[in-house]
Amino acid sequence: MAIEHLHTWIQDIGQHDGEEVTLRGWVQKNRVLKKLVFCVLRDGTGICQGVVTRAEVDDALWERAVSLNQEAAVEMRGVVRADARAPGGYEMQVRELDVLADAIDYPITPKEHGPDFLLDRRHLWLRSSKQHALLQVRNTIKMAIHDFFQGEGFTHVDAPIFTPNAVEGTTTLFETEYFGQKAYLTQSGQLYMEAAAAAVGKAYCFGPTFRAEKSKTRRHLTEFWMVEPEVAFADLDDMMSLAERFMVYVVGRALEKHRDLLEGVFERDLARLEKVQSPFPRVHYTEAVRMLNEDLDHPFEWGGDFGSPDETKLAEQFDRPFVVHRFPAAIKAFYMEKDPDDEKLSLSMDVLAPEGYGEIIGGGQRAANLDYLEEQIDRHGLPREAFEWYLDLRRYGTFPHAGFGLGLERLVTYVAGINHLRETIPFPRQIHRLGP
Repeated sequence: MAIEHLHTWIQDIGQHDGEEVTLRGWVQKNRVLKKLVFCVLRDGTGICQGVVTRAEVDDALWERAVSLNQEAAVEMRGVVRADARAPGGYEMQVRELDVLADAIDYPITPKEHGPDFLLDRRHLWLRSSKQHALLQVRNTIKMAIHDFFQGEGFTHVDAPIFTPNAVEGTTTLFETEYFGQKAYLTQSGQLYMEAAAAAVGKAYCFGPTFRAEKSKTRRHLTEFWMVEPEVAFADLDDMMSLAERFMVYVVGRALEKHRDLLEGVFERDLARLEKVQSPFPRVHYTEAVRMLNEDLDHPFEWGGDFGSPDETKLAEQFDRPFVVHRFPAAIKAFYMEKDPDDEKLSLSMDVLAPEGYGEIIGGGQRAANLDYLEEQIDRHGLPREAFEWYLDLRRYGTFPHAGFGLGLERLVTYVAGINHLRETIPFPRQIHRLGP
């Protein structure tokens, strides 16, 4: 039976130094000595070490303390005091202890486990220290994203999950039946944000997107989160500037709030993140190709899209994120505006992160001409009827506008300095993984 006392969250025990409180949580670690038991309790907001002294408790409580299992849910009561030597910086001298629910043979033990074993038990793996820290960093970055765009005067507009049309090509669509019609899980909310920009001027959406990419690389998920701003009467230069301000702000917030986690849990080189400051270098696509071939002895043919090895080579030349702009029009989406100075190029840009993390942001200026967009839809073999609503944006008060998309998981991966996107989303979806 649970002990009847008011419950205190561990994150708040600093307000109760020297007082008697009740904590509830799960056993992270239990170390039994001859006359002492050290139980590290976690409740999701922090950790606190409980100390049970054999001479100060009765036999029943001592036996409960000695037999505590990893991840058992418990309630303990005692006086808490600050102690820099204790995990979490606080220690409780336990006077009362109750096991609320035991955990027998918890599968994730302190020994090494392979990624497939852990991902099959993702619902439990989330409780571990590193995964808990990633959830905290992800949460802070999500809040910083909203704060940045709200501070810039944007309106948050929700985009639908079911759509009748493709955005980023038809080969990566998840198709489903929708009451007798074909529908697709959204690849991007961009087209809807273009409509929203005509209503509110500066719009952004932030939600899950889906790509049926048959890729098993560390940089791909089939379901991930994107933030997509769209700005009326903006051009490519405006987007490069917005993306730069955005990156500086969000990385700065993560550093401000989670310096200890980034350095202590992830062993992140904070000096590298501190260099995420304006200005970002801006490199024309043609110059980037020249750099690869001539400066870096890395053969690359003009007209191709950069792969991970190409991006990594370029990133070695910079100590901060950098922008590559004006990619060939042939490799960009149907809606991208052409460069008026060179029709082989598009008014597009990617923000690439150093240290091998590659593209984090992609975007540019959208085509505003109705005739050109109609030609592009036909050229890409897209069904005209599915895009009639989108073409209305050019029929009725067309306007220059621009935007970009940022993958949340790629940004969290870069900030935390980890290797694979699958750990940066609570329940990853990959080509070979649909559960848990």
